[in-house]
Amino acid sequence: MSDAPVIEFRGVGVRFGPQEVLAGIDLAVPAHQTLCVIGESGCGKTVLLKLAVGLLAPTAGEVRFEGAAVHGRPDRELARMRRRVGFLFQQAALFDSLSVFDNVAFGLRAGGGLTEAEVADRVRERLAEVGLPPGAERKMPAELSGGMRKRVGLARALALDPDVMLYDEPTTGLDPLMTDAINGLILRTRARRPVTSVVVTHELRTVWTCADRVVMLSPLAGLAPGEPQILYDGPPAGLAAAADARVRRFVEGDAGDRIAGG
Repeated sequence: MSDAPVIEFRGVGVRFGPQEVLAGIDLAVPAHQTLCVIGESGCGKTVLLKLAVGLLAPTAGEVRFEGAAVHGRPDRELARMRRRVGFLFQQAALFDSLSVFDNVAFGLRAGGGLTEAEVADRVRERLAEVGLPPGAERKMPAELSGGMRKRVGLARALALDPDVMLYDEPTTGLDPLMTDAINGLILRTRARRPVTSVVVTHELRTVWTCADRVVMLSPLAGLAPGEPQILYDGPPAGLAAAADARVRRFVEGDAGDRIAGG
C-alpha cells in the first residue's frame, strides 16, 4: 500500500436531478483510522459511503481508493476493490430467502477459491465473533430481531476479511444495550485486524465509543453561499467546544432554533 489515503474525496459533489446533496467535499481517510460521520438527516452521509465503493458516481470531483480513481475502473478491477470492503447497510440488507448461514456465505461462494467445508468454517467463525449461537445459522431473516439482523449483516461483511469497513447507521432503531453491543463489535473488529473504518451515525454514543476522528456535515440548504459543508473535522473530544454553534447544538441535542423557525 502507498502512503496515499485509503479513501479520498476531492472536490466531490453529488446532485440528483435538481437536488444537490454534496458540494465541494474534500476529505481523506488514512489507513487504520475509525472516522465517524455525523449530521442531520439529508446532509449526504450515506451518499458519502456509496461513493466510496462506486455504488454512486459523483457529479463533480473525484473519489479515490488507495490513490486510484474509483469511478471509471474496469468492472473486474472495481469488483476486486469491493471485495476488500465490508459494507454494513442501514437495515442489514439480508437476503430474505436465504438462511443466516447462506447470507454470511454468499460473498465467500461468489468470490470462489474456497471449498464448501472452508466456507462453513469461516461462516461459523464470523457468527461466533458477533455473538450469535450455533443454532442461529439455520434461522431465516424474518425470525431475527433487529439487533440479530445487524449482527448477521456484520458477520457477512467480515466474512471476506476486509481491509475497509463501512457502517451505515449500525445502531439505528436499537435499544441502548444492543447499541453498546454493536459498538463493542466495531471496536473488536478494529482490534482483531488493522481495518480502516467509516461509520455513518447520528448516535453520539457510537461516536464517543468508536471514533478516532469525527466529521460533521450540514445539509446544503442550511448553509450560506460559499460556506463549506463540513462544519467540523477533528477528535470527538473537541465537539462540545467546537467553534461552530451548529456543532455544539447537535452534540447537546438542542433543536430549538429549528423548532422556532419551523
